[in-house]
Formats: sequence, structure tokens, C-alpha cells
Amino acid sequence: MQKKILILGASSDIGFETVKYFLKNNWSVTAHFNKNKIKLNKLKNKKLDLFKFNLTKINSFKKYLDKNSKDLSNFDAFVSLTGYMKIKKFDKILPSDLIDHINANYISNLLIIQKILKNMKKNKWGRILLASSIGTKFGGGNLTMAYSISKYLNEFFPSAYKEYYKYNIMINALKIGVTDTKLHSKDKSKNMIKRIKLIPTNKMASTKQVAEYIYFLCSDKNALITNEVINISGGE
Repeated sequence: MQKKILILGASSDIGFETVKYFLKNNWSVTAHFNKNKIKLNKLKNKKLDLFKFNLTKINSFKKYLDKNSKDLSNFDAFVSLTGYMKIKKFDKILPSDLIDHINANYISNLLIIQKILKNMKKNKWGRILLASSIGTKFGGGNLTMAYSISKYLNEFFPSAYKEYYKYNIMINALKIGVTDTKLHSKDKSKNMIKRIKLIPTNKMASTKQVAEYIYFLCSDKNALITNEVINISGGE
């Protein structure tokens, strides 16, 4: 039976590669985007459904989930690659900036998980993977602290999850290291040549490599890894 996955942040570079990887392996994919769907539209795959939402509008998103509860709860796997990022200096960050980041990069995930766990439990199979960032290990960048805080929340595993592990539901976080994406260009203060030299393997990951790790953790091959923060950052 064909498996179904919901991917948030599917229009990002890693998200797009992940969508392609799951489609290639015959999964049915529901992909979320906020502004840019040009690349996703080019895939022209019958197994791909798209939906648009600004996840900072969390109350509206909850209403959307409640209204479409039946369609948005029947998934075998859920991956969140949300990457809302507002560049701002530390001393200029407002409470509203933090709230927007947390709504988009964490609370949206929690609302979906609340919807899908019941069906996964019924099916005795499920995979949930939330993306964190290597920036959480070092206190975030000088201009991206709010982003790093919101991603760090995805490394928290509520005790309520424990009852689901015995139903073959694997819930993990993936701490993604420096990857060859356009996201780095948002922070103009970054010197990527110097940044890569800080990585023990002396190289950044490709989006395809990250997608491969995501697929493994969401597949039948992952029969043992759960409740873990998995670091794929070249040794950082």
C-alpha cells in the first residue's frame, strides 16, 4: 500500500529535494509552501498535492487544520522543514519576532502532530521528523538568534510521546549542519569559506545527502531510532 507523507517547508532547497526523493520512492506527498511554489509545480507528479499557508498566522492555521482534519490527519509520516527566518540584530529583536518564529517553526509542528498521532497509533506505524539546526549548538548566528531558538524547540520530546513508541511510531529531530542552500545568503555577514573551515570534514552537505537521511529516518529501514536528536553536521 502506498504510504503518504506531509512535508512542511517543501519549497526550501532541502524541502524540494526531499519531496523529489519521496516521490521517486513511490510515496504520495502533500507539500506545504508559503510563497514560492514554482519549483514544486515543475514536478508535475500525480502523487503530489500542494497547499499554501503562512505559518506565522498560527490561529488561522489551527482553524485550517480543524476544518480539514480528516484529510490532514491520515498520514504515515510527517516531516517539518519549516525555515521562517527574519534577519535582525540581537538588540533589535522584539517579542513579536520571537513569537512569529516559534509559531512557524515549532507550534505549527505540534498542532499537526496532535492530529496525526491517533491515526498512526491505529495503523501501528508512523514516522515523525522535525528539523533543527546546527546553529542551536552555538547560540545561533548574530542575526538569526530568533530562528535558532525556534528550531531548538524541535529537539524537545514531550513525555506524552512515550506511549506511542510501542506502536512503531518513531519520533526524532534532525540537527542539520551547513548545507548548500540559498538560506545562507540571507545573512550578509556570513563568510561561507571561513564557515566551512570550522567543519571537521571540511565540507558542507548537499541537499540530496540531507534528503537521503530524511528518507531513511521515515522509512521501514528505521526500526530502532526514536526519541533522538540526530546530528548530521560533519562532526561539528
